[in-house]
Amino acid sequence: MIFQRKELSQTQPLKFLPTFRENPRKLPAKQENPNKGLLQNSKILQVMSQMKHIDNISSTPGKFKMEKSPHIHRLRWHSSLAKLTFWSLVFSGLIFIFFYRSPSSSSPTPSDLSRRSLRTNSYGGPAWEKRVRSSARVRSNNGISVLVTGAAGFVGTHVSAALKRRGDGVLGLDNFNDYYDPSLKRARQALLERSGVYIVEGDINDVSLLKKLFDIVAFTHVMHLAAQAGVRYAMENPGSYVHSNIAGLVSVLEVCKSANPQPAIVWASSSSVYGLNTKVPFSERDRTDQPASLYAATKKAGEEIAHTYNHIYGLSLTGLRFFTVYGPWGRPDMAYFFFTRDILKGKSIPIFEAPNHGTVARDFTYIDDIVKGCLGALDTAQKSTGSGGKKKGPAQLRVYNLGNTSPVPVSDLVSILERLLKVKAKRSIMKLPRNGDVQFTHANISLAHRELGYKPTTDLPTGLKKFVHWYLSYYGNGKKSVQ
Repeated sequence: MIFQRKELSQTQPLKFLPTFRENPRKLPAKQENPNKGLLQNSKILQVMSQMKHIDNISSTPGKFKMEKSPHIHRLRWHSSLAKLTFWSLVFSGLIFIFFYRSPSSSSPTPSDLSRRSLRTNSYGGPAWEKRVRSSARVRSNNGISVLVTGAAGFVGTHVSAALKRRGDGVLGLDNFNDYYDPSLKRARQALLERSGVYIVEGDINDVSLLKKLFDIVAFTHVMHLAAQAGVRYAMENPGSYVHSNIAGLVSVLEVCKSANPQPAIVWASSSSVYGLNTKVPFSERDRTDQPASLYAATKKAGEEIAHTYNHIYGLSLTGLRFFTVYGPWGRPDMAYFFFTRDILKGKSIPIFEAPNHGTVARDFTYIDDIVKGCLGALDTAQKSTGSGGKKKGPAQLRVYNLGNTSPVPVSDLVSILERLLKVKAKRSIMKLPRNGDVQFTHANISLAHRELGYKPTTDLPTGLKKFVHWYLSYYGNGKKSVQ
């Protein structure tokens, strides 16, 4: 509420509190009480009764005793009411902060905390800043300095390593959540640290941390790969997708638009945005307003958010729609990964089929081909046109499909794994569930080929052979625990 200055002047004291300028003997017999609503509350009256003994103690005990008169009692009554009003406001404020500023009014599970909270470790200090600068230092002519979010993830690890190999400055950021086995992420972290890439442990929603990183390093580019992945998990924890894929994206864009100079941003969208689209192969010009999962909806929302920040703030933004990425150091929640695990353990694996025994197929894309597309997007990204949050001209806005263009039935994927593992799979044919999975994906990559020079070269048998070799060496022929 905004008060006019005249309401707070010396000539017009606040009416609900007596002042020393007023004579209590001249108070009207029936003075309107603005706290009437509070007096009607029996609990407040009880508190007032308990506080009454406090008002009977003089401010200088032992020196004099004031005459007890009806007027003095009335003054004390007003003073007590003022105290009660003050503490009521204080308690109300604390309740508001607790319930509305906390992530949830209920106590989340430990797993939920690790997945959604800003578990940023302590950061700062000369030694920490030195590590950040060293990792982000460009070591080649015409190199770029890149902040890679989700650097301990599958794609993030490979992209960070490729950038570092060619002499670019790379700093990673990851919160190491437990959506899947965190030990795999720690192993990727160790792999990157050996190549000179430092990963800061923190959440993309920790704006203070992001600003701190930009204060230390003037990043030319951001490779935003941090996200809550997976289609089916959205039915268990939908909030994690909003937290990471929408709020997290906005946090990154907010810091980038305020940076000076603004970096160019390449970020991971998804082929899932095509949703229930039946036109194949999927083209960037096709409709994407029919998502089949919450994950897809958050990625589509991300594309619209990117358009907004490009339009208002002049951020250079490139979205990449990945098509079923696979390969060494992959994600355990992907079919090719847990198929391998379960085949080695002799467990039955589910083979989904569409209605009327329709084939379920995916455009499997090997990780090295995805990395080439990511680097091509970074290298062709134009500079952002804003400065300090203000747009100075039109900025680049792009979106590309990164796929293999050769959809393979899931049943064929299993057959290839059987040959590589030399183990017969126990197949369980099941109907495609209504959990967000679509029947097929197929990328049209002509735009990426023309503008990024993107050309995938690894077919599924070759890529799976490399994956199986890594899997057996990392997990010890299935003996090492994998979740």
